[in-house]
Amino acid sequence: MRAKETADRIRSMEIRGAAEIARQAALALKDEALAYQGKDAAGLFHALDEARQTLVASRPTAISLWNGVQFVMKGNDRETDLDLLRTITVRRADEFVKRSKEALDIIARIGANRIPDGAKVLTHCNSKAAIGCLIAAHRQGKNIQVFATESRPWRQGILTVNDLAKAGVPTTLIIDSAVRHIMKDLDAVFVGADTIASNGAVINKIGTSQVALAADESRVPFYVCAETFKFSPKTMFGELVKIEERGSSEIVKPGEIPDSVKIFNPVFDATPPEYIDSIITELGVVPPYAAYEIIVKEFGQEYIFTE
Repeated sequence: MRAKETADRIRSMEIRGAAEIARQAALALKDEALAYQGKDAAGLFHALDEARQTLVASRPTAISLWNGVQFVMKGNDRETDLDLLRTITVRRADEFVKRSKEALDIIARIGANRIPDGAKVLTHCNSKAAIGCLIAAHRQGKNIQVFATESRPWRQGILTVNDLAKAGVPTTLIIDSAVRHIMKDLDAVFVGADTIASNGAVINKIGTSQVALAADESRVPFYVCAETFKFSPKTMFGELVKIEERGSSEIVKPGEIPDSVKIFNPVFDATPPEYIDSIITELGVVPPYAAYEIIVKEFGQEYIFTE
């Protein structure tokens, strides 16, 4: 699937989830490289760079997408042989997809160890990393119960409860506003992340920060499950994470409210590091304040400064 179609599907939410967005963007660059009909490496690099910009523009808040395409493109501008550039692009795209899927398996094993037998656990939205931890704990024979938020307006919680039910995990779907009501009866919260800033703040589905506040109030451990490609090198140099807003049609039907009433529909919010117990990555369990070290270790200075 080429870059424009992939970008359109990301924008329309046909492709959703930070990790899946990143994987599909990497594969779109692979397809662009394979489809290129020109005769020189410079032309292919230009085509790939245009595709990169198209993909990044489809979801500007998703650092996973940015990191994914940067991983595929890194160093490509120095390659002068067309066939080698095509081969490198294909190989790096496949490598990114492979590593991202392996990361989920590792996170699931590590996260499951943080869930005690008999635990009642809450999850928010539809994080494959968080869901993987819950399913892995269930497969270890632990008698757990999961509560999943509906996660309006797109109701990603429906996807979550279907994933958990298919795996045989006892699951209850709750409305978003019931989180504080049930928090006192819970043992842990497991959520995913869209972006993790260098100061340890987590950008995730709208409502995550409210879940974290309720968990903090009830002294319930709050865990974030995230692959390292969701850590943002760009935030190390002062760039703020842009919170995407979507259209009013996701909230109300035409004519349902007066035109004079405004609609505010942010997709994400920021959870401060002080409300996060740990971030579970494929490198292990780290405190949120270790985000800076993760970024430097994984990406390096050359990558961090890439636009």
